Amino acid sequence: MENKLENYEENLEENSVSGIEALNEKLLTKHRINPNLYVEYDVKRGLRDSSGKGVLTGLTEISDVSGHELVNGRRIPAEGKLFYQGINVNDLINGLKGRKYGFEETIYLLLFGRLPSSADMKEFLDIFYDMQELKNSFVRDVVMKASSENIMNALQRCVLSLYTYDPKAEDISVENVLRQSLDLIAKLPLLAVYSYHSYRHFRKDDTLLIRNPQKGLSMAENILLMLRPDGKYTELEAKVLDIALVLHAEHGGGNNSTFTTHVVSSSGTDTYSAAAASIGSLKGPRHGGANLKVQNMFKDIKDHIKDWTNEEEVAAYLAKILNKEAFDHTGLVYGMGHAVYTLSDPREVILKKFAKALAQEKGMMEEFALYETVERLAGNIICEHRKIFKNVCANVDFYSGLVYSMLEIPQELFTPIFAIARMPGWSAHRLEELMNAGKIIRPAYKYVGTHAEFIPYGER
Repeated sequence: MENKLENYEENLEENSVSGIEALNEKLLTKHRINPNLYVEYDVKRGLRDSSGKGVLTGLTEISDVSGHELVNGRRIPAEGKLFYQGINVNDLINGLKGRKYGFEETIYLLLFGRLPSSADMKEFLDIFYDMQELKNSFVRDVVMKASSENIMNALQRCVLSLYTYDPKAEDISVENVLRQSLDLIAKLPLLAVYSYHSYRHFRKDDTLLIRNPQKGLSMAENILLMLRPDGKYTELEAKVLDIALVLHAEHGGGNNSTFTTHVVSSSGTDTYSAAAASIGSLKGPRHGGANLKVQNMFKDIKDHIKDWTNEEEVAAYLAKILNKEAFDHTGLVYGMGHAVYTLSDPREVILKKFAKALAQEKGMMEEFALYETVERLAGNIICEHRKIFKNVCANVDFYSGLVYSMLEIPQELFTPIFAIARMPGWSAHRLEELMNAGKIIRPAYKYVGTHAEFIPYGER
């Protein structure tokens, strides 16, 4: 009887697989659109024009991203600049002068449009600390149940579950959305770190570690405190993570996840649904998952290059990657190039300095030197290979994965850290969309299929 049952289950599984394969074959015969039609109808694929510049779809006062400047009426490449509410990010970083609440000050700036005074900051932190906690029942019933290897999916599930704990979940008044936004910004680090520890405990049989954040510590300090078994970290480690959070907090309204925030918010949906949608967008390897791709690429480079200081050997292997002969065979050198920045990405320039300081503290200067070598060589090799004449610079993802690795942040948390950093930017854009409520965002798609006559079921 037992053997018959096993055979039945095996046959059922085989039939199911073969059935799916048959459906796949039918699917693959459809949905392939002739690429020439995009040119014929002047479709802005990816909402970009023929030069790759983003199509203008909205207005914002939150941040400005610039990679060009006008000279005698001509738009020419320039050193990249990034402004939060009109403040140059370089000035924001340099102006911290040893203060440890850089990210918290940035949250205030993005949400309220100005830098906080010391009195503003004290009031803000008091509110923030009260929100920086999760009920034990939520940790038990939501975070720990159905643990996921992909922490971004766990974040989405947890954020959506917070909806049921909010008595004013559907209220999209500006005042209520501000409260919800601050609450999500404060709680996201806990959701990410606790989800990681739960995954390690239930899937990898590690010791379960749930440590509450401490009042008086910065968000960067609390992330390291909650993440590490001994809860210890150096002043430089906390400083570098704080800087990384600041640099990832916002990047204009046109990036994929922030545009998702605008699109979803324009429908009038609730804050938790909007946040979950943006997290889903950021999860993609073409967006928030890029730094993990960089790390995996460098692991492959280190495995295949004997002498990291030999530039000819490094250049030859980069050429192999571009020719789809090495690494993941996509022909991409991850961490190089940006949709807006041309000569430099200001975030990468800043983060590189802190990455070097951390590498010196960690005794990892040889690895840092390899990154510098690849950065120096890759731009020219890409231009030669693709026959392009514009500069290709390293972007912020190039060094962020290295920084996270040196901070002993596990790869499962690379993209969730990005989400933690970007939540203030998403929140500011959601509030901006609601305060300037216009039409629901609805771009057009041109139908290029054919019309067919309906045939009744029995006659097909």
